[in-house]
Amino acid sequence: MISLAEAQVRLLASIEPLEGEKVPVRQALGRYAAADVVALRTQPVTDLSAMDGYALAGEGPWTVVGESAAGKAYRDPIQAGQAVRIFTGAAVPAGADRILIQEEAAWDGEELSLAGELPRPGQHIRHAGSDFLAEEVLIRKGEAFTAARIALAIMGGHAEVAVHRLPRIALLSTGDELVEAGAPTDLDQIPNSNGPMLAALLANEACAVTELPIVRDDMAAMRQAITDADCDILVTLGGASVGDHDLVRPALVACGATLDYWKVAMRPGKPVMAGRLGEKLVLGLPGNPVSAYATAFLFLIPALRAMAGAQACLPAKSIKRLAAPLGGNGPRVDHVRAIETEEGVMPVGLNDSAALVALAKATLLIIREPDAPPGQIGDDVAIYHLT
Repeated sequence: MISLAEAQVRLLASIEPLEGEKVPVRQALGRYAAADVVALRTQPVTDLSAMDGYALAGEGPWTVVGESAAGKAYRDPIQAGQAVRIFTGAAVPAGADRILIQEEAAWDGEELSLAGELPRPGQHIRHAGSDFLAEEVLIRKGEAFTAARIALAIMGGHAEVAVHRLPRIALLSTGDELVEAGAPTDLDQIPNSNGPMLAALLANEACAVTELPIVRDDMAAMRQAITDADCDILVTLGGASVGDHDLVRPALVACGATLDYWKVAMRPGKPVMAGRLGEKLVLGLPGNPVSAYATAFLFLIPALRAMAGAQACLPAKSIKRLAAPLGGNGPRVDHVRAIETEEGVMPVGLNDSAALVALAKATLLIIREPDAPPGQIGDDVAIYHLT
Protein backbone atom coordinates (compact mmCIF):
# COMPACT_ATOMS: atom_id res chain seq x y z
CA MET A 1 0.00 0.00 0.00
CA ILE A 2 1.39 3.39 -1.02
CA SER A 3 0.60 6.92 0.14
CA LEU A 4 -1.95 9.08 -1.65
CA ALA A 5 0.71 11.63 -2.59
CA GLU A 6 2.98 8.97 -4.10
CA ALA A 7 0.09 7.36 -5.96
CA GLN A 8 -0.89 10.69 -7.52
CA VAL A 9 2.71 11.50 -8.49
CA ARG A 10 3.20 8.11 -10.12
CA LEU A 11 -0.10 8.34 -11.96
CA LEU A 12 0.57 11.80 -13.41
CA ALA A 13 4.16 10.88 -14.31
CA SER A 14 2.81 8.07 -16.50
CA ILE A 15 0.65 10.39 -18.63
CA GLU A 16 1.57 12.40 -21.72
CA PRO A 17 -0.83 15.00 -23.15
CA LEU A 18 -2.80 13.85 -26.16
CA GLU A 19 -2.03 15.23 -29.61
CA GLY A 20 -3.07 18.78 -30.51
CA GLU A 21 -5.76 19.90 -32.92
CA LYS A 22 -7.10 23.20 -34.20
CA VAL A 23 -10.64 24.18 -33.22
CA PRO A 24 -12.70 27.33 -33.73
CA VAL A 25 -11.99 29.57 -30.76
CA ARG A 26 -15.74 29.68 -30.02
CA GLN A 27 -15.59 25.93 -29.34
CA ALA A 28 -12.51 26.01 -27.06
CA LEU A 29 -14.28 26.51 -23.73
CA GLY A 30 -12.79 24.20 -21.10
CA ARG A 31 -10.09 22.89 -23.42
CA TYR A 32 -6.36 23.33 -22.71
CA ALA A 33 -4.03 25.28 -24.98
CA ALA A 34 -1.62 23.02 -26.87
CA ALA A 35 0.61 26.00 -27.70
CA ASP A 36 1.05 29.57 -26.56
CA VAL A 37 -1.58 31.91 -28.03
CA VAL A 38 0.35 34.92 -29.31
CA ALA A 39 -1.28 38.24 -30.15
CA LEU A 40 -1.50 38.93 -33.89
CA ARG A 41 -2.43 42.57 -33.28
CA THR A 42 -2.04 45.36 -30.72
CA GLN A 43 -4.98 46.32 -28.50
CA PRO A 44 -5.94 49.10 -28.54
CA VAL A 45 -4.36 49.68 -31.93
CA THR A 46 -4.58 53.44 -31.32
CA ASP A 47 -5.40 55.78 -28.43
CA LEU A 48 -9.09 55.54 -27.50
CA SER A 49 -11.34 57.67 -25.35
CA ALA A 50 -12.47 56.12 -22.06
CA MET A 51 -15.32 58.63 -21.65
CA ASP A 52 -17.90 60.64 -23.56
CA GLY A 53 -16.72 64.25 -23.90
CA TYR A 54 -14.19 66.23 -25.91
CA ALA A 55 -10.67 65.44 -27.13
CA LEU A 56 -8.62 68.56 -26.41
CA ALA A 57 -5.47 70.08 -27.86
CA GLY A 58 -3.89 72.74 -25.64
CA GLU A 59 -5.35 74.47 -22.60
CA GLY A 60 -8.34 76.20 -24.21
CA PRO A 61 -10.71 77.70 -24.84
CA TRP A 62 -11.35 75.44 -27.83
CA THR A 63 -13.19 75.44 -31.09
CA VAL A 64 -14.94 72.14 -31.84
CA VAL A 65 -13.93 71.07 -35.35
CA GLY A 66 -15.52 67.62 -35.68
CA GLU A 67 -16.68 64.38 -34.07
CA SER A 68 -15.12 60.97 -33.38
CA ALA A 69 -17.29 57.95 -32.63
CA ALA A 70 -16.54 54.23 -32.32
CA GLY A 71 -16.07 52.96 -35.86
CA LYS A 72 -16.17 56.51 -37.26
CA ALA A 73 -12.90 58.18 -36.35
CA TYR A 74 -12.04 61.84 -36.91
CA ARG A 75 -8.93 61.32 -39.00
CA ASP A 76 -7.39 64.79 -39.30
CA PRO A 77 -4.89 66.04 -36.70
CA ILE A 78 -6.01 68.93 -34.50
CA GLN A 79 -4.05 71.95 -33.36
CA ALA A 80 -3.81 73.85 -30.08
CA GLY A 81 -7.13 75.53 -29.35
CA GLN A 82 -9.14 72.87 -31.19
CA ALA A 83 -11.31 70.06 -29.85
CA VAL A 84 -13.28 67.13 -31.23
CA ARG A 85 -16.53 65.84 -29.81
CA ILE A 86 -15.70 62.24 -28.80
CA PHE A 87 -17.50 59.18 -27.50
CA THR A 88 -16.38 56.20 -25.41
CA GLY A 89 -14.26 53.80 -27.43
CA ALA A 90 -13.62 56.27 -30.26
CA ALA A 91 -10.17 56.98 -31.65
CA VAL A 92 -8.45 60.04 -30.19
CA PRO A 93 -7.34 62.32 -33.05
CA ALA A 94 -3.67 63.13 -33.49
CA GLY A 95 -2.74 66.27 -31.57
CA ALA A 96 -5.25 65.69 -28.74
CA ASP A 97 -3.61 65.09 -25.37
CA ARG A 98 -6.52 64.68 -22.92
CA ILE A 99 -10.27 64.12 -22.68
CA LEU A 100 -12.65 66.60 -21.09
CA ILE A 101 -15.70 64.66 -19.88
CA GLN A 102 -18.97 66.16 -21.03
CA GLU A 103 -20.20 66.84 -17.48
CA GLU A 104 -17.27 69.26 -16.99
CA ALA A 105 -17.64 71.09 -20.31
CA ALA A 106 -19.13 74.57 -20.68
CA TRP A 107 -19.90 76.77 -23.66
CA ASP A 108 -19.04 80.44 -24.09
CA GLY A 109 -20.81 81.42 -27.25
CA GLU A 110 -19.43 79.02 -29.87
CA GLU A 111 -16.32 78.15 -27.89
CA LEU A 112 -15.85 75.19 -25.58
CA SER A 113 -14.54 76.04 -22.13
CA LEU A 114 -14.19 74.50 -18.69
CA ALA A 115 -16.87 74.06 -16.05
CA GLY A 116 -14.27 72.59 -13.68
CA GLU A 117 -10.55 71.82 -13.64
CA LEU A 118 -8.48 71.18 -16.75
CA PRO A 119 -7.89 67.42 -17.16
CA ARG A 120 -4.28 66.37 -16.73
CA PRO A 121 -2.37 65.23 -19.84
CA GLY A 122 -3.44 61.70 -20.83
CA GLN A 123 -6.50 61.70 -18.58
CA HIS A 124 -9.39 59.47 -19.77
CA ILE A 125 -7.33 58.06 -22.66
CA ARG A 126 -6.77 54.33 -23.19
CA HIS A 127 -3.36 54.39 -24.79
CA ALA A 128 -2.40 52.21 -27.75
CA GLY A 129 -1.07 48.85 -26.56
CA SER A 130 -2.20 49.39 -22.97
CA ASP A 131 -4.00 46.01 -22.99
CA PHE A 132 -1.48 44.02 -25.04
CA LEU A 133 1.01 44.34 -27.87
CA ALA A 134 1.38 42.31 -31.05
CA GLU A 135 3.53 39.18 -30.47
CA GLU A 136 2.78 39.19 -26.73
CA VAL A 137 1.82 35.79 -25.24
CA LEU A 138 -1.84 36.06 -24.26
CA ILE A 139 -2.58 32.48 -23.15
CA ARG A 140 0.15 30.06 -22.18
CA LYS A 141 0.36 26.42 -23.17
CA GLY A 142 -1.54 24.32 -20.65
CA GLU A 143 -3.94 27.07 -19.56
CA ALA A 144 -7.66 26.39 -19.86
CA PHE A 145 -9.80 28.40 -22.23
CA THR A 146 -12.28 30.26 -20.04
CA ALA A 147 -14.93 32.63 -21.37
CA ALA A 148 -12.57 35.58 -20.76
CA ARG A 149 -9.65 33.82 -22.50
CA ILE A 150 -11.85 33.09 -25.51
CA ALA A 151 -12.56 36.82 -25.73
CA LEU A 152 -8.83 37.56 -25.31
CA ALA A 153 -7.87 35.15 -28.10
CA ILE A 154 -10.43 36.70 -30.44
CA MET A 155 -9.29 40.22 -29.57
CA GLY A 156 -5.75 39.05 -30.27
CA GLY A 157 -6.76 38.20 -33.84
CA HIS A 158 -7.47 34.46 -33.63
CA ALA A 159 -10.39 32.59 -35.17
CA GLU A 160 -8.87 29.18 -34.34
CA VAL A 161 -6.68 27.93 -31.50
CA ALA A 162 -4.61 24.81 -30.86
CA VAL A 163 -5.93 22.56 -28.09
CA HIS A 164 -5.26 18.98 -27.02
CA ARG A 165 -7.64 16.28 -28.18
CA LEU A 166 -10.38 15.43 -25.69
CA PRO A 167 -9.60 12.29 -23.65
CA ARG A 168 -12.20 9.56 -24.20
CA ILE A 169 -13.33 8.13 -20.85
CA ALA A 170 -15.15 4.78 -20.61
CA LEU A 171 -16.98 4.04 -17.33
CA LEU A 172 -17.44 0.31 -16.73
CA SER A 173 -19.66 -0.57 -13.76
CA THR A 174 -19.30 -4.15 -12.50
CA GLY A 175 -21.20 -6.42 -10.15
CA ASP A 176 -24.07 -8.92 -9.98
CA GLU A 177 -25.84 -6.66 -7.49
CA LEU A 178 -26.31 -3.72 -9.88
CA VAL A 179 -29.51 -2.79 -11.69
CA GLU A 180 -30.18 0.21 -13.88
CA ALA A 181 -31.66 3.40 -12.45
CA GLY A 182 -35.38 3.06 -11.76
CA ALA A 183 -35.48 -0.74 -12.03
CA PRO A 184 -36.98 -2.75 -9.12
CA THR A 185 -34.41 -3.98 -6.59
CA ASP A 186 -34.40 -7.27 -4.71
CA LEU A 187 -32.85 -7.72 -1.27
CA ASP A 188 -29.41 -8.29 -2.78
CA GLN A 189 -29.54 -5.58 -5.47
CA ILE A 190 -28.83 -1.86 -5.63
CA PRO A 191 -29.27 0.77 -8.36
CA ASN A 192 -26.14 1.56 -10.37
CA SER A 193 -25.43 5.09 -9.16
CA ASN A 194 -21.67 5.21 -9.75
CA GLY A 195 -21.65 5.42 -13.53
CA PRO A 196 -24.19 8.28 -13.73
CA MET A 197 -22.53 10.02 -10.75
CA LEU A 198 -19.09 10.04 -12.37
CA ALA A 199 -20.50 11.00 -15.76
CA ALA A 200 -22.09 14.01 -14.05
CA LEU A 201 -18.87 14.77 -12.14
CA LEU A 202 -16.97 14.85 -15.45
CA ALA A 203 -19.58 16.87 -17.35
CA ASN A 204 -17.65 20.13 -17.03
CA GLU A 205 -14.23 18.58 -17.68
CA ALA A 206 -12.38 18.48 -21.00
CA CYS A 207 -13.29 14.92 -21.93
CA ALA A 208 -15.80 12.74 -23.76
CA VAL A 209 -17.54 10.22 -21.49
CA THR A 210 -19.18 6.90 -22.38
CA GLU A 211 -21.06 4.77 -19.85
CA LEU A 212 -20.65 1.12 -20.83
CA PRO A 213 -23.28 -1.53 -20.00
CA ILE A 214 -23.06 -3.13 -16.56
CA VAL A 215 -20.83 -6.20 -16.50
CA ARG A 216 -21.72 -9.10 -14.22
CA ASP A 217 -19.25 -10.97 -12.04
CA ASP A 218 -18.20 -13.28 -14.83
CA MET A 219 -14.56 -13.49 -15.90
CA ALA A 220 -15.22 -14.03 -19.61
CA ALA A 221 -17.74 -11.19 -19.80
CA MET A 222 -15.45 -8.87 -17.90
CA ARG A 223 -12.45 -9.66 -20.10
CA GLN A 224 -14.58 -9.06 -23.18
CA ALA A 225 -15.83 -5.70 -21.91
CA ILE A 226 -12.30 -4.60 -21.00
CA THR A 227 -10.93 -5.64 -24.40
CA ASP A 228 -13.76 -3.98 -26.34
CA ALA A 229 -13.60 -0.62 -24.55
CA ASP A 230 -12.52 2.02 -27.09
CA CYS A 231 -11.10 4.81 -24.95
CA ASP A 232 -8.06 6.63 -23.63
CA ILE A 233 -8.94 6.01 -19.98
CA LEU A 234 -10.82 2.89 -18.90
CA VAL A 235 -12.44 3.34 -15.49
CA THR A 236 -13.73 0.22 -13.79
CA LEU A 237 -16.17 0.71 -10.92
CA GLY A 238 -16.42 -1.98 -8.27
CA GLY A 239 -14.74 -5.35 -7.99
CA ALA A 240 -11.41 -3.72 -7.16
CA SER A 241 -10.86 -5.35 -3.76
CA VAL A 242 -9.56 -8.88 -3.04
CA GLY A 243 -12.73 -10.90 -2.38
CA ASP A 244 -13.72 -14.04 -4.29
CA HIS A 245 -16.10 -12.01 -6.46
CA ASP A 246 -13.73 -9.10 -7.08
CA LEU A 247 -12.71 -10.03 -10.61
CA VAL A 248 -11.54 -6.72 -12.04
CA ARG A 249 -7.88 -7.05 -11.14
CA PRO A 250 -7.45 -10.63 -12.41
CA ALA A 251 -9.46 -9.77 -15.53
CA LEU A 252 -7.22 -6.80 -16.28
CA VAL A 253 -4.08 -8.89 -15.77
CA ALA A 254 -5.50 -11.63 -17.99
CA CYS A 255 -6.11 -9.03 -20.70
CA GLY A 256 -2.45 -8.00 -20.55
CA ALA A 257 -2.68 -4.95 -18.30
CA THR A 258 0.32 -3.86 -16.26
CA LEU A 259 -0.77 -2.54 -12.86
CA ASP A 260 1.41 -0.01 -11.07
CA TYR A 261 -0.47 -0.21 -7.74
CA TRP A 262 -3.80 -1.43 -6.36
CA LYS A 263 -3.94 -0.17 -2.77
CA VAL A 264 -3.61 3.43 -1.58
CA ALA A 265 -3.42 4.56 2.06
CA MET A 266 -6.54 6.73 1.98
CA ARG A 267 -10.15 6.65 3.00
CA PRO A 268 -12.61 6.46 1.58
CA GLY A 269 -11.18 4.52 -1.34
CA LYS A 270 -8.26 2.25 -0.39
CA PRO A 271 -8.72 -0.26 -3.26
CA VAL A 272 -7.57 1.98 -6.14
CA MET A 273 -5.82 0.45 -9.13
CA ALA A 274 -3.77 2.26 -11.76
CA GLY A 275 -1.95 0.82 -14.73
CA ARG A 276 -1.79 0.44 -18.49
CA LEU A 277 -3.46 -1.80 -21.04
CA GLY A 278 -1.69 -1.07 -24.30
CA GLU A 279 -2.22 2.63 -24.97
CA LYS A 280 -5.08 2.87 -22.47
CA LEU A 281 -4.70 4.21 -18.97
CA VAL A 282 -6.62 1.95 -16.60
CA LEU A 283 -8.09 3.15 -13.31
CA GLY A 284 -9.90 0.71 -11.04
CA LEU A 285 -12.10 2.56 -8.55
CA PRO A 286 -14.03 1.11 -5.59
CA GLY A 287 -17.70 0.28 -5.80
CA ASN A 288 -18.91 2.10 -2.68
CA PRO A 289 -20.36 5.37 -4.00
CA VAL A 290 -18.48 7.77 -1.70
CA SER A 291 -15.24 5.90 -2.38
CA ALA A 292 -15.91 6.06 -6.11
CA TYR A 293 -16.53 9.81 -5.88
CA ALA A 294 -13.46 10.53 -3.74
CA THR A 295 -11.11 8.47 -5.90
CA ALA A 296 -12.50 9.99 -9.09
CA PHE A 297 -11.94 13.43 -7.60
CA LEU A 298 -8.37 12.63 -6.57
CA PHE A 299 -7.25 10.34 -9.42
CA LEU A 300 -9.54 10.33 -12.46
CA ILE A 301 -9.98 14.09 -12.82
CA PRO A 302 -6.24 14.82 -12.39
CA ALA A 303 -5.44 12.04 -14.90
CA LEU A 304 -7.78 13.31 -17.58
CA ARG A 305 -6.59 16.88 -17.05
CA ALA A 306 -2.99 15.74 -17.56
CA MET A 307 -4.04 13.90 -20.70
CA ALA A 308 -5.97 16.96 -21.91
CA GLY A 309 -2.82 19.09 -21.51
CA ALA A 310 -3.53 21.00 -18.29
CA GLN A 311 -0.77 22.88 -16.50
CA ALA A 312 -2.22 22.17 -13.04
CA CYS A 313 -3.96 18.83 -12.57
CA LEU A 314 -4.43 18.14 -8.87
CA PRO A 315 -7.28 19.76 -6.91
CA ALA A 316 -6.23 22.86 -5.02
CA LYS A 317 -6.13 22.86 -1.24
CA SER A 318 -7.11 25.77 0.97
CA ILE A 319 -7.17 26.41 4.71
CA LYS A 320 -10.36 26.86 6.75
CA ARG A 321 -11.21 27.01 10.45
CA LEU A 322 -12.81 24.02 12.11
CA ALA A 323 -16.29 24.61 13.56
CA ALA A 324 -16.67 21.28 15.38
CA PRO A 325 -14.27 18.88 17.07
CA LEU A 326 -12.82 15.94 15.13
CA GLY A 327 -11.42 12.72 16.51
CA GLY A 328 -7.83 11.68 15.93
CA ASN A 329 -7.04 10.00 12.61
CA GLY A 330 -5.57 6.58 11.88
CA PRO A 331 -2.73 5.59 9.53
CA ARG A 332 -4.52 6.56 6.27
CA VAL A 333 -5.27 10.07 5.02
CA ASP A 334 -8.98 10.68 5.55
CA HIS A 335 -11.39 12.92 3.63
CA VAL A 336 -14.27 14.01 5.83
CA ARG A 337 -17.44 15.23 4.13
CA ALA A 338 -18.25 18.73 5.40
CA ILE A 339 -20.02 22.02 4.82
CA GLU A 340 -18.98 25.61 5.44
CA THR A 341 -20.85 27.64 8.05
CA GLU A 342 -20.36 31.14 9.48
CA GLU A 343 -18.31 29.55 12.27
CA GLY A 344 -16.13 27.51 9.93
CA VAL A 345 -16.18 24.04 8.35
CA MET A 346 -18.28 21.34 9.94
CA PRO A 347 -18.50 17.59 9.25
CA VAL A 348 -21.89 16.55 7.92
CA GLY A 349 -23.74 13.24 8.17
CA LEU A 350 -22.38 9.72 8.40
CA ASN A 351 -18.70 9.50 7.44
CA ASP A 352 -19.12 6.11 5.76
CA SER A 353 -17.97 5.09 2.28
CA ALA A 354 -21.49 4.02 1.27
CA ALA A 355 -23.42 6.94 2.84
CA LEU A 356 -24.62 9.15 0.00
CA VAL A 357 -26.70 11.60 2.06
CA ALA A 358 -23.57 13.11 3.61
CA LEU A 359 -21.84 13.28 0.24
CA ALA A 360 -24.87 14.97 -1.34
CA LYS A 361 -24.86 17.62 1.41
CA ALA A 362 -21.10 18.16 1.40
CA THR A 363 -19.53 21.15 -0.32
CA LEU A 364 -15.98 20.32 0.72
CA LEU A 365 -13.72 17.60 2.07
CA ILE A 366 -11.68 18.10 5.25
CA ILE A 367 -8.26 16.52 4.75
CA ARG A 368 -7.06 14.58 7.79
CA GLU A 369 -3.42 13.57 7.47
CA PRO A 370 -2.30 10.13 8.73
CA ASP A 371 -2.16 9.92 12.54
CA ALA A 372 -3.46 13.48 12.92
CA PRO A 373 -4.33 14.34 16.55
CA PRO A 374 -7.90 15.27 17.51
CA GLY A 375 -9.03 18.54 15.96
CA GLN A 376 -10.44 21.30 18.16
CA ILE A 377 -12.87 24.08 17.33
CA GLY A 378 -10.89 26.95 15.84
CA ASP A 379 -8.07 24.77 14.47
CA ASP A 380 -6.95 25.40 10.91
CA VAL A 381 -7.60 22.46 8.59
CA ALA A 382 -6.80 21.81 4.94
CA ILE A 383 -9.81 21.29 2.65
CA TYR A 384 -10.77 20.57 -0.93
CA HIS A 385 -13.75 22.44 -2.37
CA LEU A 386 -16.22 20.15 -4.14
CA THR A 387 -18.33 22.92 -5.68
